Parts: sequence; structure tokens; C-alpha cells
Amino acid sequence: MQPANAGLLPASQRDRDKSAVLSANAQWNGLYLTGAADALITAAMTVAGVVSFIVWPPPSEATVTEWFALFQDNWLRGMLSLDLLILVAYIALIPVVLALFIALRRTSASLTALAATLGLVAIATYFASTRVFEMLALSQQYAAATTDAERLTLVAAGQSMLTTYLGAFAPPMLIPGWSYQGTAFNLSFVLWCVAAVMISVVMLRSASFGKITGCFGIVGNIAALGLFLPVIGVVLSLVSLAVLLVWYLLIARGLFQLSRGPEALADIHEAQA
Repeated sequence: MQPANAGLLPASQRDRDKSAVLSANAQWNGLYLTGAADALITAAMTVAGVVSFIVWPPPSEATVTEWFALFQDNWLRGMLSLDLLILVAYIALIPVVLALFIALRRTSASLTALAATLGLVAIATYFASTRVFEMLALSQQYAAATTDAERLTLVAAGQSMLTTYLGAFAPPMLIPGWSYQGTAFNLSFVLWCVAAVMISVVMLRSASFGKITGCFGIVGNIAALGLFLPVIGVVLSLVSLAVLLVWYLLIARGLFQLSRGPEALADIHEAQA
């Protein structure tokens, strides 16, 4: 049987290891701070999205020409109705994903790497799905069209844009009350929720973020998948926004603490416990 202290390092060796970790972590302080700021931006976009939905609810089952009219009457409202704020939030989430990967990689390298990969793929897929600027351009072209043939061509192009992004929300609906959007949006949404749940599981074992942050992430992102449920899907998805808002704020707090330096050792201590 080995002595009880056989696996313990001398104090001088532990101090050298601690200094090395602090030195290595210092190079990521800028990323942590950027991630914290972008997590706050994401939280702000969440609040702004809810406010926009209440003040300017997106048109329900609007035709292409009605969408064009909306853009022509108020281009900002048109872009907000086609989820401009989600686009901004996904841009802000890129540094957040990278910062979380660096912060949590010592807690679970494989799960964190997989979650970060899925998260970045989800973001890139959403970029491929959005049609907000295309619809803005088509609405302007429709307003400038001088012949019926030009207008019919632009309406057809607009219908393609709406169906690609909105899916079932672009009339006519396949099944009333069944909420789903275009293929790229759906794939992006599911991948992001799965990635977020995975990263939240890692947070459960991280002293830098803790069980509370992990639980909010798991509950909020699983609830968000309710978007695809018939009838109650949109309502359940909106309810999840409140939980996710708290999650983003907790992430911002954790990354800000890590950017200050010594707290970065918390994950290592937790993993070694």
C-alpha cells in the first residue's frame, strides 16, 4: 500500500504549476472579457426581441406583397420581423462560444470541444438561413418595378425567400398550429440547443460557472426546443427566453470573473477534487 501522501506534489512544485497555469491563462483574458461583453449583448438582444415582438408583432400569414409593403413602409420593422436581432445575437455568440471552450476545456475537454463545434456550426448554418437583407432588396426592387412581369418575378423570388426562412410560417401552412421554419433554420436551432445543453452539463462541474448556471442552461435550451410542438410551441419557446436571459447574464458574470485572472484556477481545482 502506498503512503497517503504519495500522490501529493511538493509545495514548491505546486507553486510552480500554479504560476504556470496563471501565466498560460493570462493570454486568454482578452477573450474572456470579449465573451462576457458579447454575452451581455446577446442578453440585450433577447430583451429587445421580446419588446419588438410586443410592439411590432410580425405579420401572421402575410403574403409576399404584404411583406414588401411592410418593408417599404418601415424597413426597420420589416427587418426586425424577419429576426434581425437573432442575426445580431448569433454574431455576438461567436466569441462567447470560443471563450467558453477555453474556460471549460479542462473540466471536460471532449464534451466541451464537441459542444463548441456544434455551436459554431449552428451559427454558420443560421447565417445561411436568414433572408432579411434579401427581402429588403426585393421590396425595393418591387417598389421600383414598372411592369406586371417584373412584379410577378419579384413576388416569386420573395416567396422563395420567405419559404426558405419561414417554412411553415410562410402561407399556406401545412398543418395549422405546427411551428417549424426552413431547413437551415431548423437545423441551426436544434444544433444550437444541443450544443448549449452540452456546455451547460460541463458547467455543472465548473466552479467558475457552477450548478446554477448549468441548470439554467439545460432547462432553458430544452424548453426552447418546444418551438416545434404544435399549438403551444411558440408560447413555450417564448417562455424559455426568460430562462435563457438569466443564463446569458450568468455566463457574462463567469467570463468576467475569469478575465480578472486568479479565478481561472477554479475549474482546475474542481476537476482535481
